[in-house]
Amino acid sequence: MPVIKRVGAIEIIALEDAQGPFFEPREKAFPDATEAQWAAADAFDPASRTADGGWWLRFRCFALRLEDGRVILVDAGIGPADSPAASWAPVPGALPAELAAAGIEPSDVDTVVITHLHTDHVGWAVVDQKPYFPDARYVLQRAEISAVDTLNPGLADSLLTPLRERGQLAPVDGERRLAKAVRVLATPGHTPGHQSVLVRDGDDLVAVTGDLLVHPVQLLHPELAYAHEADAGVARDSRTRLLRELGERGGVVATPHLGEPFAGVGG
Repeated sequence: MPVIKRVGAIEIIALEDAQGPFFEPREKAFPDATEAQWAAADAFDPASRTADGGWWLRFRCFALRLEDGRVILVDAGIGPADSPAASWAPVPGALPAELAAAGIEPSDVDTVVITHLHTDHVGWAVVDQKPYFPDARYVLQRAEISAVDTLNPGLADSLLTPLRERGQLAPVDGERRLAKAVRVLATPGHTPGHQSVLVRDGDDLVAVTGDLLVHPVQLLHPELAYAHEADAGVARDSRTRLLRELGERGGVVATPHLGEPFAGVGG
């Protein structure tokens, strides 16, 4: 069953599309991490480590169910068997079943926030050239749309064109409020137009991070670069800035790839 965290009247529902091993050793993905840092990360999140010392990751999306019944989906998973992520991710994913278990139909989704255009975050966004969420606007940073040919040229035709043709693509520039307690925030670096989602009600603060951080070693040591970041310096600044804000407020990260969907930051 999906895992749920509440922020005021909002339900944040973790939806696991799949899980599986990463395609390269974690030491190659984080070449500057020390043995002590790996040991700390393994103690913090043992589910992210395989028995032979590899990297085991989840592929999650998050649904925000608002007080008025609206549903905002953050990311769209790895997708069906013929999705763009099929070359490396454990397709098909289980997002449709996870949504059903949470009592959410595709037509219930009002907004889909795509944190970035890597294939494991867009898989169920468009299926068979049709938006899988027929009544949703799809929110992407304009900088990410502009970078599609660099990130993944195939997504221009398979993802962006169907959304444009149906008037469902909603480009934004920087911060945008989606609901009273929900806003998107530009957190570039992993990709040029990466974005995260902040949910805040009073003192409660949750950041749905996308790939702002992809492994617990970056949560504990946000200065560590990830080999698959477009701009490591910009990514480090985005990650450090947001984690500092969360730490000051005792906030929580909701992450796609860590062993557990929710993790506290400071306090």
